[in-house]
Amino acid sequence: MADAAVAVVKPGWAEDKRAIVNSPANITDPLVLFMPSGKRGRFPVGTPVLDAARQLGVYVESVCGGRATCGRCQIEVQEGNFAKHKIVSSNDHITPKGAKEERYERVRGLPEPRRLSCSAQILGDLVIDVPQDTVINAQTIRKDADTRVIARDSAIRMCYVEIEEPDMHKPLGDLDRLKIALMHDWGLKSLDFDFYLLPQVQGILRKGNWTATAAIYKDADSETARVVALWPGLKNEAYGLACDIGSTTIAMHLVSLLSGRVAASSGTSNPQIRFGEDLMSRVSYVMMNPDGREGMTVAVREAISGLVDKVCAEGNVQRNDILDSVFVGNPIMHHLFLGIDPTELGGAPFALAVSGAVHIKASDIGLKLNQGARLYMLPCIAGHVGADAAAVTLSEGPHRQDEMMLIVDVGTNAEIVLGNRARVVAASSPTGPAFEGAEISGGQRAAPGAIERVRIDPDTLEPKYRVIGSELWSDEPGFLDSVQATGVTGICGSGIIEVVAEMYLAGIISEDGVIDGGLSARSPRVTANGRTFSYVLKEGEPKITITQTDVRAIQLAKAALYAGTKLLMEKQNTEHVDRIHFAGAFGSFIDPKYAMVLGLIPDCDLDKVSAVGNAAGAGARMALLNRGYRREIEDTVSKIEKIETALEPKFQEHFVYAMALPNKVDPFPKLSAAVKLPPRKTVSEDGVAGDATPRRRSREGHAARRGRE
Repeated sequence: MADAAVAVVKPGWAEDKRAIVNSPANITDPLVLFMPSGKRGRFPVGTPVLDAARQLGVYVESVCGGRATCGRCQIEVQEGNFAKHKIVSSNDHITPKGAKEERYERVRGLPEPRRLSCSAQILGDLVIDVPQDTVINAQTIRKDADTRVIARDSAIRMCYVEIEEPDMHKPLGDLDRLKIALMHDWGLKSLDFDFYLLPQVQGILRKGNWTATAAIYKDADSETARVVALWPGLKNEAYGLACDIGSTTIAMHLVSLLSGRVAASSGTSNPQIRFGEDLMSRVSYVMMNPDGREGMTVAVREAISGLVDKVCAEGNVQRNDILDSVFVGNPIMHHLFLGIDPTELGGAPFALAVSGAVHIKASDIGLKLNQGARLYMLPCIAGHVGADAAAVTLSEGPHRQDEMMLIVDVGTNAEIVLGNRARVVAASSPTGPAFEGAEISGGQRAAPGAIERVRIDPDTLEPKYRVIGSELWSDEPGFLDSVQATGVTGICGSGIIEVVAEMYLAGIISEDGVIDGGLSARSPRVTANGRTFSYVLKEGEPKITITQTDVRAIQLAKAALYAGTKLLMEKQNTEHVDRIHFAGAFGSFIDPKYAMVLGLIPDCDLDKVSAVGNAAGAGARMALLNRGYRREIEDTVSKIEKIETALEPKFQEHFVYAMALPNKVDPFPKLSAAVKLPPRKTVSEDGVAGDATPRRRSREGHAARRGRE
C-alpha cells in the first residue's frame, strides 16, 4: 500500500520558523480560493496567506512588512464544503495563531474569526474571504439613485392631531380619545394600533401637551389602517428604505417619505459571495452544509444592517425615523433574506416558497428600524426571475407602451423581459460570473485599478486602455502618475466585453472566437500558450493576458444570454426589437456598440440601446413612495408569461449559433451600418487561419422558405 501524503505540524513551533514536515510521497499543493475576487491558485504547504494573495494579484493591504503590527491584512477562513470549487475549507487548514498574532490580538484586538494573513500559513485547501472593510481600493459599488420624480402616495402617512384632555365626566381612555381624533381629523373609517404602543400612549400624550403625530400604515385595499408609531407634538419627517439585494452587490437608498428626496445612497459587496459566486453554487452550499442557509441569511442581514448605518450617517437620520422599507432581489436572494431554504430552486420545477408580495414587520427578520416599521417585498415572477426583475419592469414599464422593449439585467444570472402593452414575457439565463471578472485569468470585480475600457489598433494590434480611478488612456502623458496609488490590477466586466469585441474587430480572433496564432509573426502581443494562443493586453507586473479560455468563457456567457433573448422573441413572434435597456450596475457601464459586436444583444438601432442604471432600485423606490405602484406590479406580474429556457427544445440551437461573433445565422444590418465588421475567417483550435466560409442561412432565409412552402 502506497504511503499516504501527510502534512505534520510539530508541536512547539516558533512563530517565524514553523516546522512543516511532509511525507516522502508527492503531495498535491493545497488549492486556495480568494473571495470576492474569485482568484485561485495552488501553493505549497507553509506559504503565508499574504504571499499567496500577492502572487495571484489579490489586493490585501499590508503596511508593516509582514510584522503583524498594522493589522491591515486581515482575512477570514470560510468553513464548509464548496462543491462548485471542489474545496472543503476549514480553519484546521491554516496554522494556529502564533506569538506575533496573539500579541496583536491582545493589544489591538482582532475580531473572531479574522486572522492576519502575514502570519497565517496554508496547511490545506482554503476559501479565504478578504473583508471589504479592510480594503482601501475595494470594489466600486456604482448604484446611485436616478433623479426621476415619483408621485407620492406612501403606505405611511404622518398625521398630527390635538386630543381632548381627560375628563372625569367622560371616562374614555387616552388611546380611545386619540383614536377618535385621528379618525375624525383624517377621515379614517377603521383604525388599529400596534400592541407595543399601548404602554407608551399616556406618556407620549402628556409629553406633547395633548398633541401627537401618528405614523399610520395602510397599504392594501383593506379599510383598516394601523398606527405603527407615535410621537409627542409635531413630527414632520419620516423615512423609508429602498434596497436591491443583488447576488454580487447590495444597493440601498434612504428616502424621505414626505418629499420623495433621496437623503443618502450606499452600496456594498454581497458577503454571500464567499459561499459561492453564482446562485447555484450558493444553493449547493446550502444543500451540503447543514448550517449553510442560516450562515448566508445572517451574512446578508448583517450587510444590510451595516448599510442602514451608512445611509443614516450620511443622511443625518436616526434609525427610529425609518418607518417603511421595500426590498427586491432574485429568487434565491429573496428566499435567503427572508430565511427561507432555497434548495427547491436548485432543480426543476424550481418551486418558490412564496411568489406573491410579502408584507411583514421589519422586526420580523431582525432589521432594527422604528419598532413599528414595515417591510414590503415585490412579487417574484418565477423560479429564476425574481422581485428584482419585477422592480425593473415597474421602473421601465414595457407594459405601458406600444414599442417592443427588451430589458436585460446582466449578472451571474441574467434576467430578460420582452414585451409591450399587449404582452410581456420573461426568462432567465445562466450567464455565470464571467461578465463580473470571475473565472477570467486577469479578471476582477470593478475596483480602482481595474481596466474598464479597451481599444486595439487594427494595424499594429497595439492596445490602449483606461482604468477605474483615472480619466486618462494608457498611451496619454501622465497616465502612470494618475494610477500610481492603485496600479493596474486586472480587468473588470466592461473591460472584458470591450477587449474581446476589439480583438474581433482587429481580426485577432475569428467569428468562432479562436485567437489567430498566425498573427504572432506580426505582433508580439499574440503569444503561444500551450496549444493555443493569448493576447497580451498589459506587460509588466501584473501581466494581463486574454487567453483562449477567457474568450471561450465570454462566448459561453453571451451565448446563454442571446439564446434566452431569441426564445422570447420567438414567443412574441417578432424578428426585431424596437428598444433595448441594460439594467443593473454592470449594465450602466457596458458600451452598447461592443455589446452588439459581441452578440450579447440582438440587432437594434444603437441610439435606441441605453443603460438605465439600477432600475431595480428605481422600481423599489417607486413602490416605496407610491402604494399604487405596488398594486400595478402585483397585477402585471400575474400576467407576465415566464419561459423556462431549460425546457425549450430550441434553446440549444440558439445557443450554438450565438457562440459566434456576433452570431452564426442572425444578420446584424443596423450594426454593420454603424461599425465596420472584419472580413470573415475561420481559425482552427490550434490557432491556424483558414479560408472564409459562407454565412449560414439567415433567419430571414428560413422565414422566406417557410413562406414558399
